[in-house]
Amino acid sequence: MATPLFSRPPGKRNRPDFVDLDTLAGMVSDGDRIAMGGFHFSRLPVALCAAVAKRGVKDLHYIAWGGSLGLEVLLEGNCIGKLGICFNSLDVFGLAPRFRAAVESGSIPMEDLTDTVLMEGQRAAQYGMDSLGFVAPLGSNLLDRTSMGNMASDPLSGRPIGIAEPIPLDCFLLHAQRADEDGNIEIQGARNLDLTAGFASRDILVTVEEIVPRGTFQQEGSPRAYILPRTFVRAISHVPFGAYPTSCLPYYPTDYRDLARVTSGETLDIQTPDQDRAAYLRKAANVRTSQITGSLLLTKRTDPEPDDAPATIDEVMVGWLANEYDNDSVCSVGSFTPLAFCSYLLAKKTHAPDLVLMGFNGGLVDVGERPMSLCLAEPLDFWSAPVHMGGDDSFHWYYQRGLITHEVVSAAQIDKHCNTNNFEVTSPSGKRIRLPGQGGMADVANMHQHFMLYLPRHSKLTLVEQVETISAARALFTDEERIRAGFQPGKIRLITNLCVFHFDEASRELELASIHPGITFDEVQENTGFTLRQAPTVGVTATPSSEQLHILRGEIDPLGMRRTEFVAGKERGPLLMSLIDAEESVVREL
Repeated sequence: MATPLFSRPPGKRNRPDFVDLDTLAGMVSDGDRIAMGGFHFSRLPVALCAAVAKRGVKDLHYIAWGGSLGLEVLLEGNCIGKLGICFNSLDVFGLAPRFRAAVESGSIPMEDLTDTVLMEGQRAAQYGMDSLGFVAPLGSNLLDRTSMGNMASDPLSGRPIGIAEPIPLDCFLLHAQRADEDGNIEIQGARNLDLTAGFASRDILVTVEEIVPRGTFQQEGSPRAYILPRTFVRAISHVPFGAYPTSCLPYYPTDYRDLARVTSGETLDIQTPDQDRAAYLRKAANVRTSQITGSLLLTKRTDPEPDDAPATIDEVMVGWLANEYDNDSVCSVGSFTPLAFCSYLLAKKTHAPDLVLMGFNGGLVDVGERPMSLCLAEPLDFWSAPVHMGGDDSFHWYYQRGLITHEVVSAAQIDKHCNTNNFEVTSPSGKRIRLPGQGGMADVANMHQHFMLYLPRHSKLTLVEQVETISAARALFTDEERIRAGFQPGKIRLITNLCVFHFDEASRELELASIHPGITFDEVQENTGFTLRQAPTVGVTATPSSEQLHILRGEIDPLGMRRTEFVAGKERGPLLMSLIDAEESVVREL
């Protein structure tokens, strides 16, 4: 158990120390319970993690939503003794190899957490409570995989709820944009669970891009920034590019070119960008949607689809999904799901202009229309979103109130009952393969109005009779039970690269509803791990209209980012590099 939150050193309540990076890293001790701020490739405290690893700190109990490159740095330094996470990967670059090796070998004990166990456990620590209740992830096996949460009966209604134990932390490692001379910290952009974890920590250790004079934050009054009061901060270090090669907007975006280099090596060779690269990154960080058009990006693609070419399978899937949304839709995007993002943007551009789009784990709310992008996605959304918030805020304000209509996601395995598995699978050779985890899907599968899944590669390995373990599933099906729980009635759908499935409430099984053009029933059955049930009428999946194809190819996704979900292995790397080359060329020409 972490040290109680009140036991900070005397005289360190209201005046953070300004120290060098090595001194800051020295405040992390062997055996500490720690977490880090940021998420995916956004605002990770990379330099601080590297400094902690360099000091040889051991046996850290890492408890956080994710960690990505920062966690890989700590694992490479043999700093971690125990893990508790919701999700961890290298996003577009695939599984995190050091994390995967540690969990598959059993060398580091691992607990899979739900978002709610993590958030409410940390809130219990903040409030000094013995436990806090939360909406249980009904349908998932997730609470069987953690010691930090349990099922119970609500003392008033008798209905099943979850109970989280306190999760106090010793240290929270944070990279932020600025500190003022008094030690107040400015956080811009999507905050993920920074505040939940930070306020559950005894010590918040911060690296910043810039230190500004006293009174700057009061004078500027930035409506989209959160100011973390100095009372809660132990120490600060001025470390420009302290999150690199991940992002820290508005200073620099994620450097995907350098990430490709770093993540492909046997060791993590993290370097500060040179003068030319730094200048390019500053420019890219401040690109606005008015400067980036689909036609501009299209000039950089060597193999554009002609407008009169028939719809490809990925375009059939995007078009079908886009037609599911309307002006009342609230659509959320978590990890790397370009196919889903394309469909949201296509709907918003065509028939659903009032659709609300939430990006970056729900942290950037109501982002504007833009072309699909890899390197520029976060800057464009950062500048267009009128609201910047934390993932904990969006969870309580949007998800728990049942306001999210769609969050189209994929999974490594889906079974005939529409249960999903993103924990681990067995390869054809019998090897156990650790996957990223469920993220927050176990918690929100019932909260979404519509439970929408997709599989870009439909096979007997991905669509199975029964998943090996259930990471997320719907447990509230009928209109009556959903309304009783406070959620909107909705439907369950699965679209793959071969067909569309509906969910039959009576049998609680998937039914084949339509087959994509050019695909036969026998092909679908041959690639499915269970005997197909058929709807009363099995149709042909509608293809996008000529207008939709024109907009998708020329304005929404001119570089063809959606293709990244349909290629694997050796093909994926060159495709990613072609996207990076194209986007960088456009930025340099602006």
